[in-house]
Amino acid sequence: MNTQATLQQLRDLKLYGMASGYEAILDLPVNSQPQTHQLIAQLVQQEVDQKHHKRTQMHLRLSKLRYAAQLEEIKCSQERNLSAEQISLLADCSWVKRAQNLLITGATGCGKSFLACALGHQACLYGYKTSYLNMNRFIEKITLAKLDGTFVKLLNQIEKTHLLILDDFGLQPLNADTRMALLQILEDRYQRKATLISSQIPVAQWHDYIGDPTLADAILDRLLTNSQKIELKGKSLRHQK
Repeated sequence: MNTQATLQQLRDLKLYGMASGYEAILDLPVNSQPQTHQLIAQLVQQEVDQKHHKRTQMHLRLSKLRYAAQLEEIKCSQERNLSAEQISLLADCSWVKRAQNLLITGATGCGKSFLACALGHQACLYGYKTSYLNMNRFIEKITLAKLDGTFVKLLNQIEKTHLLILDDFGLQPLNADTRMALLQILEDRYQRKATLISSQIPVAQWHDYIGDPTLADAILDRLLTNSQKIELKGKSLRHQK
């Protein structure tokens, strides 16, 4: 049996996980190498792990998360109004699967963006396509897409994203085009895909921030229905650092 030819065939078939696992097994003493059924199971598992890792890295790269945050780094305390139980309930990403919205509010520096990115990172680990945009970037993308005729293409790209994160909601004034675009995006995602929004402004004041009463009613109806809220409290974490 030509093991090197088998290794090359696995690589030609792009079964890199199996090739790596098989190569490692060949380096073992003969009496330590697994039996046939165990060998096949190990190689298949290695290929599954390899593809999962590759897919996760791709999702993380395309998500453009602001922080390389993980849920294990989130500090839970009564002072922050954030419990370990809340994080645990979000960690399995079932809220993304159920197409729920998550609204995170709190004062500047309290860790809203870090928490949002940690949840985005977790969604990538679970195989969900994630996209992070702060509101400045979101408004720029809408404006440019309107100018160069790619607005529909942009809407289609966002609609395919399992988790859309809009950070710093409320810092940038919304013009008519942005309001309409936001409504269209939320309409496309309503009860189909999850949206996470973080904001310094309490949810009760979002209607006034959006500006146009009719569009504000429509936008908030799609956002608040089937949503969870986290209101972070406490002193600025930046000052503590």
